Amino acid sequence: MQLLKNISSETLKLLDELENILKTIDENIISTKRNSQDRTIKQIIGHLVDSASNNTHRVIHLQYQESPLIFPDYANLGVNDKWIVIQDYNNYNLENLVQLMKYTNIHITNVIKNIDTSKLRNKWISALGNVRYCIKSKCYFKRLFFDLEAILWGIWAFFSGCCKKVTV
Repeated sequence: MQLLKNISSETLKLLDELENILKTIDENIISTKRNSQDRTIKQIIGHLVDSASNNTHRVIHLQYQESPLIFPDYANLGVNDKWIVIQDYNNYNLENLVQLMKYTNIHITNVIKNIDTSKLRNKWISALGNVRYCIKSKCYFKRLFFDLEAILWGIWAFFSGCCKKVTV
């Protein structure tokens, strides 16, 4: 559990840093620069909101429902892009979107820090099979850092002029 608390603490610092960086960049860049998945930085920020929200629900349900849990699995079914389009993240107010991303991730960080350790072996049934609860919590942070890196790489690539599409 100490590992999750340490990761949570580092995540909070990273979210503050990202917020400060995003405040300094022209919104046109954030709305037009695309990565190898054809997502803008704004869309990646929106995806972070979706991921935090879905994982918050999954982690909470795993602590009180019967194991294995059957829970919707938007990520492994390839519908991430549908979520992004339906919610129209690219036209979302940037300041509000950044705050939403920051605070949904602060919330999931708190939820994960406070996991009932007696429930760590509970499982959920995903589109790919059974996944252990404790592994899923660590995977959330791994995926969050991957997406944050994609945002920072996109910003760097734009300002360095190194490429039109960022490959991450």
